[in-house]
Amino acid sequence: MLLAASSLQAAHIIGGEITYECLGRNIAETANRYKFTMRIYRDCNGGGALFDSAPGAPFVATVTIYQDGSTLPRIFELEAPIITEITPSSNPCFDVPASICVEEGIYEFETELPIISGDYTVVYQRCCRNSTINNIIDPGLTGATYTTQITTEAQTTCNTSPTFKDFPPIVLCLDKPIDFDHSATDVDGDSLVYEFCSPLVGGGANTNNPDALFGVSPNPDAPPPYDNVSFIAPTYSAQEPLGRFANLRIDRETGLITGRPNMRGQFVVAVCMLEYREGKLLSITRRDFQFNVTECEPKVVAQITADSSVNRTNSFFLQVCGTEDITFQNESFFRQNVQSFFWEFDLQGDTVKLGNWNATLTFPEIGIYTGRLVLNPNTECGDTANVFVDVKPEIRADFDFKYDTCLASPVVFQDQSFSGSMQLTDWEWTFGDGDGTNAQSPTHNYEEPQEYIVNLRVKDINNCEADTTQIIRYFPVPEEIIVDPSTFEGCTPQSVFFDNLSEPISEAYDILWDFGDGGTSGEISPSYIYEEAGAYDVSLEIVSPIGCKTSRLYKNWISVRPSPIADFTYNPTQPTVKNPTINLNNQSLNAASYLWDFNGTFNTAEFAPTYTFPDTGLQQITLVVAHPSGCQDTAIQFLDIPPEIFIYLPNVFSPNNQGNPENEFFRPVGILPGVHNYRMMIWDRWGNLLFISNDLGTPWNGSNRSNQPLPQGVYVYVIEFMGPRGEPYKFAGDVTLLR
Repeated sequence: MLLAASSLQAAHIIGGEITYECLGRNIAETANRYKFTMRIYRDCNGGGALFDSAPGAPFVATVTIYQDGSTLPRIFELEAPIITEITPSSNPCFDVPASICVEEGIYEFETELPIISGDYTVVYQRCCRNSTINNIIDPGLTGATYTTQITTEAQTTCNTSPTFKDFPPIVLCLDKPIDFDHSATDVDGDSLVYEFCSPLVGGGANTNNPDALFGVSPNPDAPPPYDNVSFIAPTYSAQEPLGRFANLRIDRETGLITGRPNMRGQFVVAVCMLEYREGKLLSITRRDFQFNVTECEPKVVAQITADSSVNRTNSFFLQVCGTEDITFQNESFFRQNVQSFFWEFDLQGDTVKLGNWNATLTFPEIGIYTGRLVLNPNTECGDTANVFVDVKPEIRADFDFKYDTCLASPVVFQDQSFSGSMQLTDWEWTFGDGDGTNAQSPTHNYEEPQEYIVNLRVKDINNCEADTTQIIRYFPVPEEIIVDPSTFEGCTPQSVFFDNLSEPISEAYDILWDFGDGGTSGEISPSYIYEEAGAYDVSLEIVSPIGCKTSRLYKNWISVRPSPIADFTYNPTQPTVKNPTINLNNQSLNAASYLWDFNGTFNTAEFAPTYTFPDTGLQQITLVVAHPSGCQDTAIQFLDIPPEIFIYLPNVFSPNNQGNPENEFFRPVGILPGVHNYRMMIWDRWGNLLFISNDLGTPWNGSNRSNQPLPQGVYVYVIEFMGPRGEPYKFAGDVTLLR
């Protein structure tokens, strides 16, 4: 077989049992006809092989029947099973993991068996179990044997074996009780006894010869007797398959399984059902199955806000202080599963029942009270929170305070809190400005005017707490108004900055300045311009948000002297290089003296001077005038004398060292201030470049570029350069060379 070893050995079988039905005797009364039903359970999420005989399965399912006194097996090859998926039933009040998957495969076959003096053993064996099983040794290498016996008494009476009503819950919830009816029905009405027994070993890990006795799918199956699985002692045994502390029990008469699993994991369990008639054993039906113990999510959980709780008893403990209007906060979850609920409290023998989600209750007096919150009452899936309330004497936080509302002074706080215990132990003040104290009745200084939220929390000997909050509107006015400068003298127009140094004040205060000339301001520290000369009274009024007021009048505080007005014109309005002289026209008012300055290089005290600029460019003229009071004024004007280019180009020259030396060369002459990027080029009439110069000081002497004298004639020139302010110039023409 070309199958992987993992597929052959596949850990997938998690339980099974075999039952039989006697269909009647043959005509000779020497044999019975039986219908056998085998139920095998498979982990369909374990990645193991399919049910034997199922389409695509590696093996054919075989059941072997042995009879006492004979070693010859009768082998039955079974057809494909009827497969259904089993809902992983568990505690109906808890949601189990969605990854659990179990399938049931039902095999049926019929045969006739002679009535003998001895037992028949019907057996099916398969390897292997899940390697994750916790309670047996080497589970991944341990196979299973599913068997039933037909005793001599069962044969003679044509007995039909009992059948279990339900398959055990696939999932058990950790720390939750088990209450499963594992009983069976019997058509003959025989007595049934239930007990935990050991699962049986069968098959093996031999993948090379899977049909062998210890192969993964023996064919034929091994004859009895069969070995029990090896439990991990002393923690686990056949009678305590979930461990000794799970207290797993089965009622011998009713088949009721009870207990409380306390460890997560997978556990192999077997239940043997013994059938008796008139004290004689007829059959033993052994069911082998697997419990999966895991965390389950409850569908409803009763829970309240409490000081402490005990999860195992679902008890919640609260301490309340005072008896009036205590509200219990219902924090139960999975509320969508809560169909009904109620609160119930015992108030000194009187039962009070409340139907609101959050219950509000007034207790008659101090003491300890009990109650409960019940979810889904009288249903299978409910939950209850047990409530224990310790009602302590009432506690109230309160305080008073005193301070001079209009002057900056300390605030005196007076504790007026109350506790029915008569023993307050702790005071915690927060003053709203970042400071606090634990004194009972403190005094506090505030630095800034504003509204402060003051909180007091108190505690008494019972650890009862209460707090209260009050707002203090701390808006005193300054005890003294202080403004800088304290005196001021200046010239018109005069800007004065009034720096208000009074404390405490803020933007919340109403401020009114009167500057004495009709001007006012509401700023804390304003600037103001006096346009006219004179002596002015200044007043300042400060009003706090709670109506406290203070003011001050400064008599003759501001003295402003008259100022002259400097002004002048000049002509011509646009002096030039050829005409750089201007005449100044003094138009100043109220001035007694004058000082002119020209570019910082020349000054004069004349009333209206004349001045000649020595250079071109931007020129600054400054006039400073003074009033008899000493106040001055300044007027500044700028004018521009642009540079100008004046150039002369001769139309003839004679480079023969005779006569005027100026006629010996050809070059531009004239006024050329600031010329740059200069170039002069000379061509003959045929367009040959004869001379080029980038230096204004290098003229053309009538020679070519090889310094050979050129003949008399007419030549063409082009002269290009940039002016002093970057403006381009270009001159072109012809010049006559004479020899």
